[in-house]
Amino acid sequence: MKGEHPLVERASALPDRPGCYLFRGATGDLLYVGKARSLVKRVRSYFQEGAARPPRLVQMLVEAKGLEVIVTGSEVEALILENSLIKNHRPRFNVLLRDDKNFPYLKLTVHDEFPRLVLVRQARDDGHLYFGPYLPASAARRTLRMASRYFQVAPCYEPLDGKRGRPCLYYHMNQCLGPCTDGLTTPQRYRQAVEELRLFLEGKDHDLQERLRLSMWEASERDDFELAAHYRDLIRDMEAMSRKQNFARVGLEDQDYFHYHRDGEEGILQLFQTRGGQVVGRREFSFAGSGSEPDAVFLGQALQQYYENEREVPAEVYVPLDLADRPLIESWLSERRRGRVSVRVPRRGVKAAFLTTVRTNAELAFRTRFRSPVTSGVAALETLREALDLDEPPTRIEGFDISHLQGTHVVASMVVWLGGRPRKGEYRRFKVRTVEGQDDFASLAEVVERRYRRRLAEGAPLPDLLLIDGGRGQLAAAHRGLIASGSPPIPMAALAKREEELFLLGREEPLRLPPASPALRLLQQIRDESHRFAVGYHRQLRSKQAVRSTLVEIPGVGPKSVVKLLRAFGSVRELRKAEESQMAEHVAPRIARAVRAYFDAVGST
Repeated sequence: MKGEHPLVERASALPDRPGCYLFRGATGDLLYVGKARSLVKRVRSYFQEGAARPPRLVQMLVEAKGLEVIVTGSEVEALILENSLIKNHRPRFNVLLRDDKNFPYLKLTVHDEFPRLVLVRQARDDGHLYFGPYLPASAARRTLRMASRYFQVAPCYEPLDGKRGRPCLYYHMNQCLGPCTDGLTTPQRYRQAVEELRLFLEGKDHDLQERLRLSMWEASERDDFELAAHYRDLIRDMEAMSRKQNFARVGLEDQDYFHYHRDGEEGILQLFQTRGGQVVGRREFSFAGSGSEPDAVFLGQALQQYYENEREVPAEVYVPLDLADRPLIESWLSERRRGRVSVRVPRRGVKAAFLTTVRTNAELAFRTRFRSPVTSGVAALETLREALDLDEPPTRIEGFDISHLQGTHVVASMVVWLGGRPRKGEYRRFKVRTVEGQDDFASLAEVVERRYRRRLAEGAPLPDLLLIDGGRGQLAAAHRGLIASGSPPIPMAALAKREEELFLLGREEPLRLPPASPALRLLQQIRDESHRFAVGYHRQLRSKQAVRSTLVEIPGVGPKSVVKLLRAFGSVRELRKAEESQMAEHVAPRIARAVRAYFDAVGST
């Protein structure tokens, strides 16, 4: 950034102390928040000429008209303040982590005389115990059913004051101790069940099983054999569940594992939580606007945003690379936990292997969220409408491509996208009829004319947008074909592969959409699919031609006989299965004998 930026002088006058800096726009809106050990050194670096910056921050500096600072007593205080400002104001140029679903928690009301376990949508700082969030949400409901079945802790909202005349169905199903009705249980017995449930929810199976065995023997010594049998069955179920979950018992303790997948401005952050050696939770966050922020900086910011709102901080946090501010983040996390927290990068062994699993989940989640036509199609259509200045989103898009090999077997493909999703049942392929040799422009004009002349004759709907695989020449050729078909005007565009430039009718300069634009990704999907479909058809024709040529080379077998046989049996595969007598029904017996002998010889080599 050159020295004439209006904020350079202001930046040079900042104090050499830790704090937060705030860039504001012309209307006072907050654009960006950052922290610094030295405000003057950090902010001045934004205006150093020749410094490499992410495009996002370059644009931020273009819009920045005001600069404010907040001095803090330490760098850790600056970190906390930065998190708070980002959370409350959501500046446009900061990386914002989004938890896309409000996954449920299980709440154990430990401060009640008779605690109950209920499903809630948000964890609150009310002194009760919260477990989760559960992903997927069905896991919370399943755990809630297990809690009542195994531990008989009340799952309902009945007043648990002993005044109910008779207990509800849960009690009769042995899924509740019945604290709602006087005389069915005692506070001590119920508290014991609650403590066992707490160990179960925390994943401390070993401690739980030891406690259950002790309770079983105590009940047996009191001749309470029904209760002892209950504990016996519960121990068996817990042991069976532990065996099924041994995949997670790889020496892990109370730890959090983070990994991510980024592409352009978008990405997914994945978190796996292990408690007591088992995976007890998984969180998924999407983010946008990270630009070319270094991975070490981005990941540090993501951890700050996550733990700012998280009540439980484990002693160990594992990440795929060293953070830019690792000592600072460790100090801040240690303060939140009130105990030592280490942020580590596993290089080998079971922890590194487990982190690879987290990465795989992040990659899969990214493809599902950002690369799936189902999830991104509607948003992409609206973005495309704005980019191409259309009156309505192009709900129906038809894409064309030409394929040939040095002018032979010239074919074309037409694919259909409806509502941002492919409609493979409406794909069409064409053999070029009137063009000889290699002339992509003339071939494209012919195919477009044939397609829309027929659509008009059938009264079928026309597309909202035509997409051509190619550049300005292919776009002009397709336009000529559309006019020749008699079709009314249809918006058209051509997408060139090399530079991913978008050519439009009546526009001199090509349009370049941002690499992370949903509209560009949608157009690329359509363009690549039309290319794949055309190449596939071209290869199919070449393969058939090669087989026909081989059959013609059989002594005594001519082209007409080959055509008769292929028409009769439909394909070379079916012809290969046919007996000589079956072939003789369509061609001369000597030809049938020669073809059968050829297939037998080929099959035996």
